[in-house]
Amino acid sequence: MTVLSVLWFFLIFVLIAGYFILDGFDLGVGVLYPFVAKNDEERAVARRSIGPVWDGNEVWLLTAGGALFAAFPAAYATTFSGFYLAVMLVLFGLIVRAVSFEFWAGDRAWRKLWDVCFFLGSLLPALLLGVAVGNIFAGIPMDANGDYAGIPLLGLVTPFTLLTGVLGLVMFMAAGASWLALKTPEGSELRSRAAKLRMPLQVAALAVFVVVSAFALAGGVAPEMAPELGILRVLFAALVVAALVAAFVAGKRSDLLAFLAQSAAALCLVGLLACSMFPNLVVASAGSVGDAITLMSAGASELSLTYMTIILCIGLPLVLVYHVVIYRTFRGRLTEKDMAH
Repeated sequence: MTVLSVLWFFLIFVLIAGYFILDGFDLGVGVLYPFVAKNDEERAVARRSIGPVWDGNEVWLLTAGGALFAAFPAAYATTFSGFYLAVMLVLFGLIVRAVSFEFWAGDRAWRKLWDVCFFLGSLLPALLLGVAVGNIFAGIPMDANGDYAGIPLLGLVTPFTLLTGVLGLVMFMAAGASWLALKTPEGSELRSRAAKLRMPLQVAALAVFVVVSAFALAGGVAPEMAPELGILRVLFAALVVAALVAAFVAGKRSDLLAFLAQSAAALCLVGLLACSMFPNLVVASAGSVGDAITLMSAGASELSLTYMTIILCIGLPLVLVYHVVIYRTFRGRLTEKDMAH
């Protein structure tokens, strides 16, 4: 284990956190879309609320995958080969979702189809990404070469991974409701529906998080770790609970504070995952022939990690500047003037 390998372990989780927060709310908007938007005008508002940012948000997922490939190629090979069908479904959902964005406004005759595509293209990634994370945490069957040895797709579905999938889905939906309440016109029925859904979804996210945590501890799913990391795990778990409670309380006073607290809960949840996984990248399930893939066994060369760190120091600030400019340019609630364009 080296300083750079540890650095890149946590940097990958930072990228995952960026995706979970940023693309999380627009996936959540897509999942809530048929339930909160009752007519074409409200559907247009919901789409417009994420229109300027959704494509940039997805960059974080691609960057996380690329960083995993470059920094820890063995872990990349195992996860992406084992989750091949699941990854294809996620990509299919994201592609269908992107197509629905482009065609909805210009193809009025098929709007109902594009509405369904937008919903399903948001639901599939939101659910399957949580299932994939649950598998990485709980462990997957591996052979002596470290390759996935389970049944494609079906082998990834267990009670625990379904729970983690539901947790990810509910967190995304709560973030989507918070975003819609923040961006849609004040006093509109769409904003009112989103605000009413926000609080029950935050309570549901908290309840599912408690169930997932209890299931992991009671079922022996949580991997062993050093005492100091165990303390960090308890700290991050407490922060997740505190942030979700803060989001619920803040929602009665400020849409912005509610959204920020919801985002903080997502960040702390990924931090909890990172502390719980370290130093494992992929855990081997019980009965596997192969061993867990760790920082010590999967890291790239020091030279590769050095060059990656240099590129990161150049590229990450540019990405952050891009996001600051985009979110600042399109800040505030939508207005009738915005919808006219």
